[in-house]
Amino acid sequence: MIVHLLSGISRRLNQLSGALAMLLIAYLLCHILLEIVLRLFGTSTYVLDEFVGYAIATITFLGLGYSLERDGLIKVNILSDRLPERYHWLLESVISLVSLALFSWILYYWYINVARSFKRNITSESIAETPLWIPEGMVLVGLSLLCLTLFVRTLVLISTHKVPHIETNK
Repeated sequence: MIVHLLSGISRRLNQLSGALAMLLIAYLLCHILLEIVLRLFGTSTYVLDEFVGYAIATITFLGLGYSLERDGLIKVNILSDRLPERYHWLLESVISLVSLALFSWILYYWYINVARSFKRNITSESIAETPLWIPEGMVLVGLSLLCLTLFVRTLVLISTHKVPHIETNK
């Protein structure tokens, strides 16, 4: 029951992060087109490189949990191809646990970095003087969602003894 509830929460959060990543792609297009038009008239926003970099980092990390949940990440099946299918859940569980441990470690140190940027009020050196905790915080959200997705995936694998398959009609 709790696994089902956590799975639903994780799925909804990943859908939200996927939608936000999609909106950021639209933002990138608009900002680049605006920059092209402005440069035709000899001016610029002067922050294109900076904001595009922040958006791409955010899109990347917000999309990780969404992609994992939908089997969209590249996976090498060297070991699973050699195992009987009834043991695939076990291998996937171990891989998910190891990935969760590694990404939790990264999440912990990234949180320290974001907290430091916030506490010290560190800003970018561009004309925008963007508080760095904002784009760093978005990466932190993406890492958190990835860890939640890995945790839920591990629980599902262990409780069902089956590798979850994505239902595309939801």
